[in-house]
Amino acid sequence: MNNDAIGEKYLVAVTGASGMLFLQPFLRLLGEQDVVVHGICSDAGREVLSFEEGLNPEDLPVVSRWFDLHDISAPPASGSSGYAGMVVLPCSMGTLAAIACGLSINLIHRAADVLLKERKKLILAVRETPFNRNHLQSMLKAHDAGAIICPPMPGFYLKPKTLAEAAETFAWRLADQIGLRGMSRKRWGDTD
Repeated sequence: MNNDAIGEKYLVAVTGASGMLFLQPFLRLLGEQDVVVHGICSDAGREVLSFEEGLNPEDLPVVSRWFDLHDISAPPASGSSGYAGMVVLPCSMGTLAAIACGLSINLIHRAADVLLKERKKLILAVRETPFNRNHLQSMLKAHDAGAIICPPMPGFYLKPKTLAEAAETFAWRLADQIGLRGMSRKRWGDTD
């Protein structure tokens, strides 16, 4: 639902890493919940979203409000804004490094820092391969600060037949990590 008067609020940030195919299935899952979804998109995220999916952030489902990346006075920059959680999907290594070091260069970084200081869920879907030592150290540093590192790795034990189905299995994983319940989805051990 997109009515800002009901439900918990979640923030989705889109950065310039490859992996935009995971974004829409996750947003659709959020849309099935009684939650409000706001978004922030980096300049590079806008370019990669256009290149990989042919979309602008404003074309994405469920997000009721997009904040300007450079507006450090926007609501997500304050702990009083009341977000229940934030997912950075996909999360570039530059964004990861900024979050790990507590830098507030833009609104994505600042919002992530706010979620960490408020002890709220921050999920970083880091997208790069292979990882170098800096990437691994940044992941550990962000983890130690309270973030959940959740690279886009679909669950192949559910036997997805298409890339879209594989992306959906990862969206379920993200929804579990951020604490959303009541989704109809396949789980390990389901017989049908």
